[in-house]
Amino acid sequence: MRGTFCLVLHSHLPWLAHHGRWPVGEEWLYQAWAQSYLPLSAMLRRLAAEGRRDLLTLGVTPVLAAQLDDPHCLRGAHDWLAGWQLRAHSTAGRLAVAADEHRRSAAALREFEEHWRHGASPVLRTLPVELLGGPATHPFGPLLDPRVRRFALAEGLTDAVWRTGSRPGGIWAPECGYAPGMEAEYAAAGVHHFLVDGPSLHGETAFARPVGDVLCVGRDLEVTYRVWSPRKGYPGHRDYRDFHTYDHDSGLKPARVTGHQVPPHEKAPYDPARAAAQVERDAADFVATVGARLDALRERHGRPALTVAAFDTELFGHWWHEGPAWLEAVLRALPATGVRVTTLAGALADESLIGEPVDLPAGSWGSGKDWRVWAGSAVTDLVELNARVQETLLAAVDKQGGGFRDRILDALATQALLALSSDWAFMVTTGSTVEYARERAHRHAGRVEELAGLLAAGRRPAAEHLVAGWEPAPFGQLDARVLSRTPELSPRPC
Repeated sequence: MRGTFCLVLHSHLPWLAHHGRWPVGEEWLYQAWAQSYLPLSAMLRRLAAEGRRDLLTLGVTPVLAAQLDDPHCLRGAHDWLAGWQLRAHSTAGRLAVAADEHRRSAAALREFEEHWRHGASPVLRTLPVELLGGPATHPFGPLLDPRVRRFALAEGLTDAVWRTGSRPGGIWAPECGYAPGMEAEYAAAGVHHFLVDGPSLHGETAFARPVGDVLCVGRDLEVTYRVWSPRKGYPGHRDYRDFHTYDHDSGLKPARVTGHQVPPHEKAPYDPARAAAQVERDAADFVATVGARLDALRERHGRPALTVAAFDTELFGHWWHEGPAWLEAVLRALPATGVRVTTLAGALADESLIGEPVDLPAGSWGSGKDWRVWAGSAVTDLVELNARVQETLLAAVDKQGGGFRDRILDALATQALLALSSDWAFMVTTGSTVEYARERAHRHAGRVEELAGLLAAGRRPAAEHLVAGWEPAPFGQLDARVLSRTPELSPRPC
């Protein structure tokens, strides 16, 4: 065996349900659902039918899993898929991609109607993957009060049990955010392994490394960046579909990349056959890259080693139209070259793939590999807002006590965790939908302040009336009493 390869995918969208449509809101969800989650689940099912198991490690953040199970979103997704097919039909005879769009929309509708009508949870239970867990609403952990951080993780792991029937042993912490000491919280929560970015290990990613009582696994950037990096990668090839060029009458994407300096109106029509040929070339290149990397690591360390490639799931299909086809080709080809393909849990069961303990520094997978995206000068106001949200939440919970379950406190905690999502700071720092991100952060924070004020004033009927007017929350089972327990929080029984 040349070595072990693990593919890790991280599926995440912020809580968007019932929050409007394009350019933000449910349109984001439905696009990713149709173009990434449906084709990937169909591909994994095909490979499983051939007897292939433990194909990859998949993280679905609890806030996304809640949307994929939500009846409102399920109805909306079905409508969106039907609309996609109608849009494809409307371009027949006008766009060269009309037939291809018809085939893709028909396949997506069939996949949704046969497997997804009852939500994502039944699908996730049957896929040949390892499922990762994580905090409930994707907060940037290092910036949280430790009590809130432990609460978010405990509730996220509990949510995974509710949806999939088992508690994850591994996590992909939001943004790969880490601060020394968090490993003790992971161990207390029953987490066995977590992912970090390669620079946190100074590029020494050939083996999992003990950090306290848990294992960290590093993303191998030498392999990962072959696919997608800040500056280059396969999806930018001239023969692949251009993500940014639209036919404005239908909303479809009829052009290929053609060239990065070519204006949209001059781009060549998309040709599925040309794209398919490039998929084969890029899959072969990646397989060769993984093999060469593992051969070099084996020669360097004197034993087979590990390489981990990790990406956002939405890269495959949504951002990169041909991504699912490329991924299927890679997963089929790698084992034939002597590379073991497995999950993180499968790899870590092999003690030879565990190296020496490491003192892990603070870090993330964001720009600079530090915390600047979520704590930099562009988001000082959001950092201060988050601090007030946490202070208000903890004061309310401590005052009310942790006896009988209180649905009003549950609602308060839910709004606090939504306010603390890392997405808002990311959008502001990167200049993406800045006004939307700030509005969402302040909306949830404002609800925390208003509801906590009513509770402090003893105005419970008014608090109940206020909560009743809010849109449904993602976590109906979230239990604020967990915040009142001992510092060593454990996931509560389901």
